[in-house]
Amino acid sequence: MPATPAEIAATTRAYLERHPGERARLQPLLDLLATASDPTGRTTLPAHVTCSGVVLDRDLRVLHVHHRATGLVLCPGGHGEAGDLSLLGTAVREVAEETGIPVGALRLAPQLLDAPVDIDVNDIDPNPAKGEGAHRHYDFRYVLHLADGEPPPTALQQDEVTGAEWRPLAEVSSPELRAKLLGAGLTGRPEPVNASAVVHDGRGRYLLHLRDNFPHIWAPGEFSLLGGGREPEDATIEATLRRELAEEVPGLDLGAVEPLTVEWTTDRHGLAVPIQVFTAHWDGHPDRADLREGVLVHWFRPEDLHRINLRDSTRRLLREHAATHRTGTPATPPQTQEQQA
Repeated sequence: MPATPAEIAATTRAYLERHPGERARLQPLLDLLATASDPTGRTTLPAHVTCSGVVLDRDLRVLHVHHRATGLVLCPGGHGEAGDLSLLGTAVREVAEETGIPVGALRLAPQLLDAPVDIDVNDIDPNPAKGEGAHRHYDFRYVLHLADGEPPPTALQQDEVTGAEWRPLAEVSSPELRAKLLGAGLTGRPEPVNASAVVHDGRGRYLLHLRDNFPHIWAPGEFSLLGGGREPEDATIEATLRRELAEEVPGLDLGAVEPLTVEWTTDRHGLAVPIQVFTAHWDGHPDRADLREGVLVHWFRPEDLHRINLRDSTRRLLREHAATHRTGTPATPPQTQEQQA
């Protein structure tokens, strides 16, 4: 379902914490969100929310499209639809529809993640052909990098778009967006935005986390490595891992961790996600890990991985790690307090 007024208001307030000078300009949006039941709907007037995708390649060129109706050169974007999962989801879908770039060819910028780089306010002229009077758009703009180096060929939505071009940051059509992009510290490199850990006991067992079976989360009901997504306050990707572990399993003290590899997956919007995988040794009992999120954590041996709901990429990663690390005698699981009693 589309983003709720409360979710959009929370996104707007977080944006204003970064850009307090724009509060007066966006106060009417907050007022709208306090009363409108469907702020992303076309029929919500005199204003509603739209979303755009600011697509950058490795050379930090920004994709612009030529809109047929207005004649303007803008980043691809448009109105929300019932199937959109979020404001970001709307931006991602609009990019795919207007340019033909598949969702899986896009990734989030680590400097911004899923936060809008800009909230634009623009007044729309009447469009008698669509039965629309003059109204206002509050456009949430999200930065999306190409996952690969070369821009894919575009397949333009001919009824709405007449052309496309890649412009350097200094030539972005919107002055406000241009200034924010230039100040965002973007690199174009595919830096990891998630971190996870291959946790092993040195004797052939691997610690896996059973996730909640909720449809709104990534990989519901699956076993996975412990870890999660980067937050703006994380100074490094290792800091992301340690913060996530402190939130999920505060009793799991890993000590030293070592980078292992970078894996790629997709998130709930279908975006490509580079994950920095670390490796770490721990030989404690899962019952003492103090699990705060998910269903359980449990030790598994590689020969048992085919029995559980686990992504093929994770299963392959663990088996490859096991094949290259000598193991000793299988460990006897430590007793729980109930067993000791």
